[in-house]
Amino acid sequence: MTSRVGSAEDRFEFLQTLVTEFQDSDSQDAKEQILANLANFAYDPNNADHLRELQVHELFLDALTEENDDFVEFGMGGLCNLSMDPQCRAVLLQGGALKLVTRCLSSQREETVLSAITALMNLSEPPFGPQVTDPAVLQCMLRFSLSDSPRLRNLAAVFLQDCCSREQVQQVEQQMMGQHGAVGIPLPKS
Repeated sequence: MTSRVGSAEDRFEFLQTLVTEFQDSDSQDAKEQILANLANFAYDPNNADHLRELQVHELFLDALTEENDDFVEFGMGGLCNLSMDPQCRAVLLQGGALKLVTRCLSSQREETVLSAITALMNLSEPPFGPQVTDPAVLQCMLRFSLSDSPRLRNLAAVFLQDCCSREQVQQVEQQMMGQHGAVGIPLPKS
């Protein structure tokens, strides 16, 4: 039993060391690597409590505001992974993540867009669904569902099926009829 407590403490200390290294580093390359590592650690549910305590979601959210596309991709990937945890979902929505995640739908990087869609799907879990299924997001998903990219097309279709009512989709489709330009959130380049 004591080895489990020790390993949890070791895990926390290791994650804390990564966060400190990220904050103290002046090297963009080192920060990218640390951010990517933290995003990978966010995939493991055993790390969720530690990452919440260390406020790693704040690092990920800050990364979404950077000019560096790698930072945005790794930050979005980390948020996507954290959004699987119900407690993290609430923290993310209270911390204003929805607006930043939605902005990532217009990224030129498909991986960033896929992570953003997946995070939105996770964030749409009750009781947060109405915040996520904004008409602009639905317009974007409808456009993604016509994408040449099978991954983007399929994930958008799953979002529309699982996160939206048929009535919501029909209403947005009607709003989009006759519009010739890009509406709402721009599509990433293929």
